Amino acid sequence: MNKIHTACKHMFSPALRFLGAEAPGFSAALPRARFVMAFAAAILFALPAAQAGPARPAAQTGAKLAGNAQKGKKIFVSDGCYECHGREGQGATQTGAPRIGPPPVPFVVFQSFVRKPINEMPPYTAKVLSNQDLADIYAFLKSIPMPPKGKDIPLLNK
Repeated sequence: MNKIHTACKHMFSPALRFLGAEAPGFSAALPRARFVMAFAAAILFALPAAQAGPARPAAQTGAKLAGNAQKGKKIFVSDGCYECHGREGQGATQTGAPRIGPPPVPFVVFQSFVRKPINEMPPYTAKVLSNQDLADIYAFLKSIPMPPKGKDIPLLNK
């Protein structure tokens, strides 16, 4: 069982049980699309708890920080985020990096993911990546337009 599946199995077991992923042979039996659905459901289940957590000052959470998308793009590239997550946050199966945009997850979830990741990504503490830098990266991810739907691409509809 790989590290991502193990982490998700233990951390997100309610969502995984809901989707029928708690069976023996979990990693072999769960197709990638279903794993992605389980992960998304787990984030949705965890979001209310993350938002209802202990109150923190706005400066600590970055909630009131105005992000600059241009600065965020520079930081996204210079800090190497694109190396795993792709130039537009689309994620990559080769690196195991999840999609982080577009559309980005809520800022609280994004910040938690960056500060305390559950997979092989190194943690980026406030000493390494300030809350303002994080807000800038988030603004960049929010500025990326959604890709066109498959039905809107003529070549795919032949």
